[in-house]
Amino acid sequence: MIGYSLAFFVGIVAVQQFSRLPNLLECAGLAVCALLACARRLYMVLSLMLGLAWACAFGAWRMAQQLPDRYQNAEIEVEGYIASLPQIQEHRTGFDFTVTRAPDDVPDKMRLSWYTPEFELKAGQSWRFQVKLRKPRGRFNPGGFDYEAWLFANRIGATGYVKSKPSPQPITGVASLGRYLAVCRSRIADKIDAALPGSPQLGVIKALTIGTQNAVSQNQWQVFRVTGVVHLIVISGSHIGLLAGWVYLATRRIWAWSGILAIAPQRIAALIAWLSALFYAGLAGFSAPTERALIMLGVVLAAIAWQRNPAPGQVLIWALLAVVVADPLAVLSVGFWLSFAAVALLLYVSAGRLGRPGYWRELAAAQWASLIGLAPLLVLFFQQVSLIAPLANWLAVPLIGVVVVPLALLAVAMLFVWPTLAALLLQMADSLLQLLWWMLERLAALPLSQWSLPPPTWYALPLAAIGILLALAPRGFPGRHLSPLLLIPLCFPPVAKPKVGEFWLTLLDVGQGLAAVVQTAEHVLLFDTGAKYSEFNDMGESVVLPYLRWRGISRVDTLVVSHGDNDHSGGTESVLAELPVAELVSSVPQWAERNGGRYCRAGQEWIWDGVRFRVLAPPQPTFDKENDNSCVVQVATAGQSALLTGDIEQAAEQWLVAAYGGQLSSRILLAPHHGSKTSSSQAFLDAVRPDWVLIPAGYGNRFGFPHSQVVERYRRLPAAFMTSGELGAIEVRGSGQDPSAERQRRRRYWHAD
Repeated sequence: MIGYSLAFFVGIVAVQQFSRLPNLLECAGLAVCALLACARRLYMVLSLMLGLAWACAFGAWRMAQQLPDRYQNAEIEVEGYIASLPQIQEHRTGFDFTVTRAPDDVPDKMRLSWYTPEFELKAGQSWRFQVKLRKPRGRFNPGGFDYEAWLFANRIGATGYVKSKPSPQPITGVASLGRYLAVCRSRIADKIDAALPGSPQLGVIKALTIGTQNAVSQNQWQVFRVTGVVHLIVISGSHIGLLAGWVYLATRRIWAWSGILAIAPQRIAALIAWLSALFYAGLAGFSAPTERALIMLGVVLAAIAWQRNPAPGQVLIWALLAVVVADPLAVLSVGFWLSFAAVALLLYVSAGRLGRPGYWRELAAAQWASLIGLAPLLVLFFQQVSLIAPLANWLAVPLIGVVVVPLALLAVAMLFVWPTLAALLLQMADSLLQLLWWMLERLAALPLSQWSLPPPTWYALPLAAIGILLALAPRGFPGRHLSPLLLIPLCFPPVAKPKVGEFWLTLLDVGQGLAAVVQTAEHVLLFDTGAKYSEFNDMGESVVLPYLRWRGISRVDTLVVSHGDNDHSGGTESVLAELPVAELVSSVPQWAERNGGRYCRAGQEWIWDGVRFRVLAPPQPTFDKENDNSCVVQVATAGQSALLTGDIEQAAEQWLVAAYGGQLSSRILLAPHHGSKTSSSQAFLDAVRPDWVLIPAGYGNRFGFPHSQVVERYRRLPAAFMTSGELGAIEVRGSGQDPSAERQRRRRYWHAD
């Protein structure tokens, strides 16, 4: 049974690697293979075929729920209710919207933005909107978060924004469980806000009780990541399992004490525990992790209720099978892999062992097993491992799991019954979190608290898995001393670098903004860092740093902030906070006058590893417009050259042509000012004569970049051009190589064209 379940699971995972779903002929071939396997009693192969078939069918069904092509960028009137707690980011409020009335084939769930709304938006409110929709699309970068996969797995079939005309109209909502839960979450959030005004831990308490992470600051997430306690802050299987465990024990004792034995105590306790977990998951908005935890918990409680005593590993396999049968797309979640791996590790280090250590020693052993056992997956997904996670979790697990979460949930239960007691309980939970935060901040500040590694090679993961099983085996197990040797490929992976005398250029996909990385054999230049959208979201944190970690880059030699516009400089603080930067160069005082900073001026020049870097602009005195004062850097070797231009417009372009003429010639050009019609003048393009123009512009941006007139100029050169918003990160490796796009390399069947 275990082998067949694992074969089915492998089939599920394999489909999620497809760049497209099978056509009818390929489906027929799959059916023939399944029939042959059944006829020859090759049941392992049959299980694999069934997994492939189920994942393909489920994927096709989900793809049919995506926005049809005919509605792409169309304005549509929809009615429905706000299904999530709105997230406010400066002039924009974002939320999930559940549709109750719309034209045929419009997805039932979409993610919308409302710019400068005139109303206070709350979860559960019902509205009639005129919206402009498009298919789900996200930024696409090496090492970055796959937003499209997340939208697809969470059943969001379209994204868009609310039109101001005709004016949105509040309407009477339809009766539904989803809307009722959304209203409950909104009211609970308001009560918590009133009980803890101004508390820095307010966002954490709301995350633990109602599953919203909107108010957790970027600094808090950074500390939680470094200390390895993120899993304690989001509502996950551990929280749901803890609540269900408390309810199960209390219900079983009360039921047995009552003397009503027509129903066995363990059965009624299992039912009540699962319903309590269901309600808790509802408070969290039935997110994918909570749904997965509910299924896993249901399998365990069913075994208890019917007095089955299967081996723990068998229960884990049943839970795994139940989750992927219910939702094959669960395997797209990092949390899926980490949660099942963590449970498997705990079973491995505890099941079948002689003797039982004390609580604290057992907790320490569990944290040590998690650090060692989950390290390969953490390196694979995040390129980081927290070295202080065992100590941080040893402190945080009992405090949050045993004290803070029960206090917070009891407070939520009392909010509408006994508000004074609820406020007191919330303040107690807040005080405990303040104490924990004080400890976590100091742990995160320790040297070597976190270890960054490049992604492992294909052979490093299986070798590391064997090494971990040996390392966590009981003392005296044969071959245990070999475990460190098997971990060497994981800890010391080969890192690809340019050769001396060549450079690699990567234009990152940061939406409507610019961030580019130039890497030589031993040095790194970062040119701009993208935009900052709010306290909780900037491109430095979400795109630039993950890419640098993925490339195995642990320091930046020179960071150029071309000028002061937010879409070029917004992520700089995040980069400076996490990575050592030897030199900061900019055209604006905000960055140039910081410690280790200087102004970029025409005539500056240096050589790294046989690669020449020249600052061509701005001149002294500078131009009147800030865009024209952007730093312009030319990178050149014997066989390759690139011109990084920032946001210069035609005045700066004319000066560059007059000052340098044919010296501007470069094979790669980063399009000035994102391809606006105020830049890329014909005289400038004739002087540069690029073979390739890389355009840093967001997909479907509101400015219409790149402008059609500019695109026509590129075509007349002739020069090939690529846009980061359409193709994802664009990389040029080595002399004479053509650019390659991340979206083309890593495409899956749910990704937009």
